[in-house]
Amino acid sequence: MGAGRTKRRVGRVDVQGTVAAGWEPVRDAFLRNFEQRGERGAAVAVHRDGVKVVDLWAGTKDVDGEEQAGQDLWAHDTAQVVRSATKGVGAAVPLLLHQRGLLDLDAPVAAYWPDFKAAGKDRVTVRQLLAHRAGVPVLDRPLTLAEATDLPTATAAIAAQAPSWEPGTGHGYHAHTFSWLLSGLVHQVTGRTIGSWVAEEITGPLGLDLWIGLPDAQAHRVGRLGPVEEIDPPGGGALRLRPKRSVSEAYENPDSLTRRAFGAIDPKPDENDPAYRAAELPGSAGVATARALAGFYAATLGPVNGAARLFTPDTLALAGAEESAGPDQVLLVGTRFGLGHMLHGPASPLLGPSSFGHPGRGGSLGFADPDSGIAFGYVTNGMRKTVTADPRAQALVRAVRAAAL
Repeated sequence: MGAGRTKRRVGRVDVQGTVAAGWEPVRDAFLRNFEQRGERGAAVAVHRDGVKVVDLWAGTKDVDGEEQAGQDLWAHDTAQVVRSATKGVGAAVPLLLHQRGLLDLDAPVAAYWPDFKAAGKDRVTVRQLLAHRAGVPVLDRPLTLAEATDLPTATAAIAAQAPSWEPGTGHGYHAHTFSWLLSGLVHQVTGRTIGSWVAEEITGPLGLDLWIGLPDAQAHRVGRLGPVEEIDPPGGGALRLRPKRSVSEAYENPDSLTRRAFGAIDPKPDENDPAYRAAELPGSAGVATARALAGFYAATLGPVNGAARLFTPDTLALAGAEESAGPDQVLLVGTRFGLGHMLHGPASPLLGPSSFGHPGRGGSLGFADPDSGIAFGYVTNGMRKTVTADPRAQALVRAVRAAAL
């Protein structure tokens, strides 16, 4: 199945890249996102059985860029902050440590990180921590950006925090605190920061343009994020996720777990700030191309770019196994989690029952689907208000399903 280079203009938007025969529905859906859903700049990539079948990009590098100025165009190597899509990459680290015999998923976190046993967390297991069951989605005192990006300060804060519910008895999305939980655990086990571990053990060997902690030398490639108008075509099949009143009220209530979880860094960081992009925050601040995000998930399924597959069959099964399901005490909708990855479900539709990955609030999405051999990556500079199921990403997923299944 050969890949054909494509260049299509929609209004003032040139769509560039390659699409293999039979995968044109993904290109068409990508075009419609610019025509009908207010897309400003984005890229999408798809692998099947380790072969790249879609690699497209279009629009402007910056959300407020002007396409007439050539330097503002999204290029083949443009990268973006992918927000919580970073969690899916970070979650691979403890799975790989377990695969290498360095981490027992059912051991107490305190066995590796003694300070973590404070405030009633002595029985929290590694498995519970990864599955958003540790009960620490908030901090009594939010951290400044300087504190949040300083590993000793941030990990000391989360280690001292008392749980909001009895650990293991329920789950709730650890929106920001997942960064410090994961960073603290990985540092205690490996002696390395999670960003350096990912670079040395995953993205470097695979040749992927994906960073948890953006190097200064790559900063020129990263576009500006910003809000975009919430446009959906009438009858376009977009997933309708109008929040219930209780959910809307929770985001507005400064005392709710929802508001406090998303406000664990205060003031709210500027994601276009070089200091934020350089931060090793595996829950929110990763920077990637769509090609790299898809390539990472492809590598969990099999060999990519001449490098050995990341996950053994046993680890792959762990990645897609359900650990948490049902009412989420932070998001207030039903969610499904494995060991750090979101799993396919109504709140976060992926490709099918075997899919695991993670969305980024407002747009980006990456996942693997072992049943079909599909790996998917989508990044955008236009942020919508969606948390787990962006209509643009979902339109692309539907197109992948139509082409692949």
